[in-house]
Amino acid sequence: MAYQETKTTGYGTRVSNSLKGIGIGFLLLLGGTALLWWNEGRTVQITQMLEEAQTVAVHVEDVSKPDPSLNGKLIHATAFTQTKDSLNDLTFGVGCVAIQLERKVQYYQWVEHSETETKDKTGGSQETVTTYYYKQEWIGNPVNSQEFKDPDYQNKNFVLMDIENKSYMAENVTFGAYKLPKDLIGSISGTVPMELSLSEERLSEWNRDIKKSFESTSASTVNNTVAVAGETSTIAEGDSVKVETVATTETGQIVKQDYNYVHVNGNVLYFGKNPNNPQVGDVSVTFTKIMPGDASVIAVVSGNNLQSYIAKNGKKLSVLTSGAVSMDEMFETEHLSNSIISWVLRFIGLFLVVSGLKGIFGILVDLLRVLPFLADIVGLGVGLICKVLGLVWSLLVIAAAWLFYRPVTAGILLAVIVVLIAYLVKRGKNNKKAKVLNVQM
Repeated sequence: MAYQETKTTGYGTRVSNSLKGIGIGFLLLLGGTALLWWNEGRTVQITQMLEEAQTVAVHVEDVSKPDPSLNGKLIHATAFTQTKDSLNDLTFGVGCVAIQLERKVQYYQWVEHSETETKDKTGGSQETVTTYYYKQEWIGNPVNSQEFKDPDYQNKNFVLMDIENKSYMAENVTFGAYKLPKDLIGSISGTVPMELSLSEERLSEWNRDIKKSFESTSASTVNNTVAVAGETSTIAEGDSVKVETVATTETGQIVKQDYNYVHVNGNVLYFGKNPNNPQVGDVSVTFTKIMPGDASVIAVVSGNNLQSYIAKNGKKLSVLTSGAVSMDEMFETEHLSNSIISWVLRFIGLFLVVSGLKGIFGILVDLLRVLPFLADIVGLGVGLICKVLGLVWSLLVIAAAWLFYRPVTAGILLAVIVVLIAYLVKRGKNNKKAKVLNVQM
């Protein structure tokens, strides 16, 4: 059965909150305006940098050997990425030669969800009813069930172990004859499962410790003192007993001996009784890796290293894409990415501006909350006005920014705004005339 919590906010409190909302509204309006201005400048500068880079970039067929004539030039090339770095997860005794090794941890927990409904009441007060419900789910972090609203679900969570996600990245990765910088190494994609090959001694040790933890938790459950998520930890980072380094090789073989509380399946290490029937407290650890492979790069040659290209406006460019990708395609992708980011930030800026205006003018609605039906009507009008004003204000800010960076485009945008305003004014006059005619008839 769902658990409900009801809260009533008085008229005076709502008006007081609206007064505070005015200040927050101004901050949102200023923040949205600043974001819109900055974003347009960023967009133009990135575009200018990409256009400049395209005019100087050269395609190089073979980078298997250093070429002194390329020093200082912005090049595009496709080659094989390679590394000899050995990456090791000492906590689990897992290691491999790869560009990246990652472990992802999932916990099976009770998770609290909520749905909220609000209702305005005559007199200006507001009733808020929040319904809480609970589901068992796989989640990335332990959940502290002590904070659950429903007492029946408090203290129901525990974990057999508490350990974080972890990622290890090679420091020395070559691209043909050249060494890649850290930012390009981080751009290499293409994760594949890492088959686990763990010693029976290690699995037996984990099984024994997990069993003790599980039995201890089960006993505490009977006494209504279930362990809270995060308090029970069987395998800890840096544990000198349980993280003793074990040399491993990736044979792809699964340990054949059966264990009650530890299960290995490919690249997944599962702590719990039954992976097919998870119970609260179970933990799943998945290992993946990124192996060497073909990649395409746009970067500046500096001796035996690759580094970022610095445009005249100070913006930097260095790009790595997995696989064989032409120079034109890579630049097109960068232009598209710049455009997508620009539009996302524009919508965020517009949202902040509109939210700010609603915060500023929200007091007009809350003052009328004593009559909910009247407040609803006024609220619709205020909401519409805030949206229109927010859109016009955002377009003006964008136009002003483009006027500063690109006058021609700004002129076109200003013309659109003038047409929009003229249309709204004309529509308002027509509506007024129509009302007058209806009254006379």
